[in-house]
Amino acid sequence: MNICVIGLGRLGAPMAAVFAEKGHQVIGVDVDAGAVEALNAGRAPVQEPRLQEFITRNRGRLSATLDAEEAVAACDITFIIVPTPSNPDGAFSLRYVLEAAKPIGRALARKSGFHLVVLSSTVMPGSTGVHLLPALESESGKTCGRDFGLCYGPEFIALGNVIHDMLHPDLILIGESEERSGKMLASFYEGICDRHAGVRRMNFVNAELTKLSVNTFVTTKISYANMLAEICERLEGADADIVTDALGVDSRIGQKYLKGALGYGGPCFPRDNHAFAALGRREGVEAILAEATDAVNRRQTLRLAELVLEHLPAGGRAGVLGLAYKPDTPVVEQSPGLLLARQLSARGVPVVVYDPEAMPSARPLMDAKVEYAESMQACAGRADVLIIATPWAEFRSLEPRHLNGSAGRVTLIDCWRLLPAALFATETNYLTLGTGAKPGARMPLVSAAARVKSH
Repeated sequence: MNICVIGLGRLGAPMAAVFAEKGHQVIGVDVDAGAVEALNAGRAPVQEPRLQEFITRNRGRLSATLDAEEAVAACDITFIIVPTPSNPDGAFSLRYVLEAAKPIGRALARKSGFHLVVLSSTVMPGSTGVHLLPALESESGKTCGRDFGLCYGPEFIALGNVIHDMLHPDLILIGESEERSGKMLASFYEGICDRHAGVRRMNFVNAELTKLSVNTFVTTKISYANMLAEICERLEGADADIVTDALGVDSRIGQKYLKGALGYGGPCFPRDNHAFAALGRREGVEAILAEATDAVNRRQTLRLAELVLEHLPAGGRAGVLGLAYKPDTPVVEQSPGLLLARQLSARGVPVVVYDPEAMPSARPLMDAKVEYAESMQACAGRADVLIIATPWAEFRSLEPRHLNGSAGRVTLIDCWRLLPAALFATETNYLTLGTGAKPGARMPLVSAAARVKSH
């Protein structure tokens, strides 16, 4: 089939590459001339594992243009995967979606055959049917369900795993204008996925609500695990990993996203949770659980900063390993490591940081006083308190000999419990999140305002 993908960002570019990998002719569309030029030159417009590989292998089936109308006119299915930025109240804006609808509608007006439009961006419930559908009908002069089809088909992916997740989804979620369109999209995805996935077809509003609910439910699990981890830190002998492993055996709960460590970050989880709370306010419902989930998440960086200050010697330096919000991506939006470095630097603490991929993204967002190490070893060797904030695989190769603080024994805070505790406990003051204090010791409470100001 001939496919048009409008939006060549973090999700759109991998989506176009995956469709081409499966044998379709794909035209990517973007308002960014640089992204269009990159794809036409065979270069990945964004950084994502395997994306360059897929683009290189499928150059004959991949092209890009700035002209959305002509691209849609030449295709059978159009996917809209443009940004839906958050409004001040937390709800998602449709301005880029509705801008994309204009050239799509003009192209539909010129076409004689049935064309399917699929909205893949995350939107507020009510957006597809109440706003996008009439926009397309108005611009095209045609009727949805008769002359063209419309589906809401969001992706369930994580940056750093986008291509894998698109090929191996747990769920294919389809909100459909009518049966023909839903069946057409389900059939298309059957040819894309490398494994059988559960397909759920429904109306627009249920699909939109399902997409939002999946991410907010996951954030609730994360915040619960982090709350549990904080409690474990107060109890001698307690271990959050042991508790969550047992919890996850229960089929009602499951293992995924149930690890007590740092808070969630990135471009989706925080804002999806805010959007769910905004939806509740809009509909007159108190979304207390969503608000509590967000409050627990925001607390995590603050309590980690307090732990650092508790162990930092006078004039000492803090080292932060990991600025990306998760491994295998350069994205730093709402990253715990970035937020920690900024918070410590704002409090007058000398900070040195290192990340394998995210330092270019982090620099514009960081205090000018923050230092940047050229390697993991260089960062570790300059820190009196070293924090592993992102569980990059390379950080597992850290050795005690890499730590060499200026003020004696180094404190190592292994937030994700990546390293062999027995080895590092003999060489450092080795601390983890989620494990019980030793006899007579307690983790610091988040209430040391006087100590913070005096540091």
